[in-house]
Amino acid sequence: MFENLSERLERSFKILKGEGKITEINVAETLKDVRRALLDADVNYKVAKQFTDTVKAKALGQDVLTAVKPGQMMVKIVHDELATLMGGETADVNINGNPAVILMSGLQGSGKTTFSGKLAKMLKSKKAKRPLLVACDVYRPAAIDQLKVLGEQIDVPVYTEEGVKDPVQIAKNGIQYAREKNLDLVIVDTAGRLAIDEQMMQEITAIKAAINPSETLFVVDSMTGQDAVNTAK
Repeated sequence: MFENLSERLERSFKILKGEGKITEINVAETLKDVRRALLDADVNYKVAKQFTDTVKAKALGQDVLTAVKPGQMMVKIVHDELATLMGGETADVNINGNPAVILMSGLQGSGKTTFSGKLAKMLKSKKAKRPLLVACDVYRPAAIDQLKVLGEQIDVPVYTEEGVKDPVQIAKNGIQYAREKNLDLVIVDTAGRLAIDEQMMQEITAIKAAINPSETLFVVDSMTGQDAVNTAK
């Protein structure tokens, strides 16, 4: 999605290449392509319209420096607005608590288990945490084995209860195990679920209520598009 968006934006900016100044006409032509690129990337149409309106207002209000070409100025404005659209600031993961508990959630096949391992490795190396991975996906074949392999690769312990089908109990026992072993971070890997699966939604609600996590992370495939908002809700 991001590659496609980048290519479309680059093509859009070529409209301004060679132009002496930013005008309402060449900005409108450029932004028509930008809006189309955003819609192709499954950005909500209201968001796309608001984005291009903001960029247009800022572009037409700019005095282009003699050293800066209109195309370069437009790239900067669009870049800054895209950064703002994506949140504007970096939000750190909340790892307060002893142990801090991170609950992983997401749809089936979104990459939660792999991301759990990457997150554990990052927090271990950059934040000097002592993580424990807890395997609460009791449905997907080989999910527990996958987490074990990842834990072994990054030298992080993995808590499992083979044969147990109650993820709430596994999560609680995993946190207790972390306390006993003096581990200060617990990452709970849960099963993938569909928004329409009421039973699975109730399950993750029950897990969250039981373990009271410091942070809940929602893992989304970048191809999901605007439906990710509905699923997050």
